[in-house]
Amino acid sequence: MNIEELRDYCLSVKGATESFPFDETTLVFKIMGKMFAYIGLNPKDGQFKVDMKCDPEKSSELREKYEGIRHGTHTHGLLWNTVCLTSDVPDKLIKELIEHSVEEVIQKLPKKKQEEYKMVMTL
Repeated sequence: MNIEELRDYCLSVKGATESFPFDETTLVFKIMGKMFAYIGLNPKDGQFKVDMKCDPEKSSELREKYEGIRHGTHTHGLLWNTVCLTSDVPDKLIKELIEHSVEEVIQKLPKKKQEEYKMVMTL
């Protein structure tokens, strides 16, 4: 998956927004005002990597199975994974992980916000 495909897929999530809240080179994707993914646009090693929220148990399994999935770079390593876009991680799995990340974010929102999101999803 290339960076443009990643961006398009993240923005295809109902209600998703993109911004640069930290600096001009870190693109952040949010749902209901909360981050579900971010990517550095100027990687030092030339390899684009996306960080996404993930269930800790699932994270461990994924890290054991794929070389291209590691603990989150600048985040709590149990809750975030870093996925190298040009690695052994299939595009289909990257898309599933984006969806999983969104679900992880929504689950942690207050019930009222979860209901708001459900309304967005039905539009």
